[in-house]
Amino acid sequence: MSKRVRKAVLPVAGMGTRVLPGAKTTPKNLLNVVDRPILSYVVEEARAAGIEHIVFIVGRGQGAIEDYFDASPEIEAALEAKGKADILADVRRDLMQPGQMSFIRQMAPLGLGHAIWCARDVIGDEPFAVMLPDMLMAAEPGGLGQAVAAYDKVGGNIVVVEPAPQGETDRYGIVALGQKGALGQKGGDGRDGRLNRMTGMVEKPPLGTEPSNLFISGRYILQPEIFEILATQPRGAGGEIQLTDGMATLMTRQDFHALEYDGTTYDCGDKIGLLRANVAFALRRPDLADEARTAIKALLQGQ
Repeated sequence: MSKRVRKAVLPVAGMGTRVLPGAKTTPKNLLNVVDRPILSYVVEEARAAGIEHIVFIVGRGQGAIEDYFDASPEIEAALEAKGKADILADVRRDLMQPGQMSFIRQMAPLGLGHAIWCARDVIGDEPFAVMLPDMLMAAEPGGLGQAVAAYDKVGGNIVVVEPAPQGETDRYGIVALGQKGALGQKGGDGRDGRLNRMTGMVEKPPLGTEPSNLFISGRYILQPEIFEILATQPRGAGGEIQLTDGMATLMTRQDFHALEYDGTTYDCGDKIGLLRANVAFALRRPDLADEARTAIKALLQGQ
């Protein structure tokens, strides 16, 4: 029987180049979507999926991330004194119990694979989740929750994917699927519903050469053997230690399945993606949807 997925690694050390100057003094994952930081949504998704311990891989100048998930006695006391119970509940919403979070300094920007490798001692000999926090998922159940359910069915390693926009497969990491799906009868293109065995990954394939239209969208469940691969892996694209290179090596030894999850992903590391996320999540809020829709219509009509 497969070990349960209890821990998640969130690599948050990136500089947020695509959302500068907003990320100059505020870590990009603390930029707001509506009234909460991006990272708040991702942590909520992890906890809903049953994650008990979150490992943040941070860089220099990102102490605000640790502060955000800590208690704020002065603010909490002031809100309590003023009887603002609803706001106080929101402030306390992201607090976790002592020992449920770890913060590890990456020291140098050597790539996603290196960031994940930094978590090796905290993860130990367990399967674990990886969540790219600038990829915000609107889904019910959450994207990671769907991945955990898939892992409980087939074990091994799970990569969450979704269809790339038409004509844009050359912008993403694209998965190749096997000739037989994970469950039931295979489709004509090797697919079997939403969960399928993987045979490979191709980073930004030229248009017309892509093995599928499914791109890797920022949620993974990996086995701990990935750490020994990343420890000695040569640098790849951009002179960095790439997680996809390590996964490709692990794929020669262990099963990988691609899960086409049910939901929508917003790339909040991109200015327009962040704007889309703000609009979409405002429209999903029962307390804000009507006013948000009215405001958006007024802007579009030039009022």
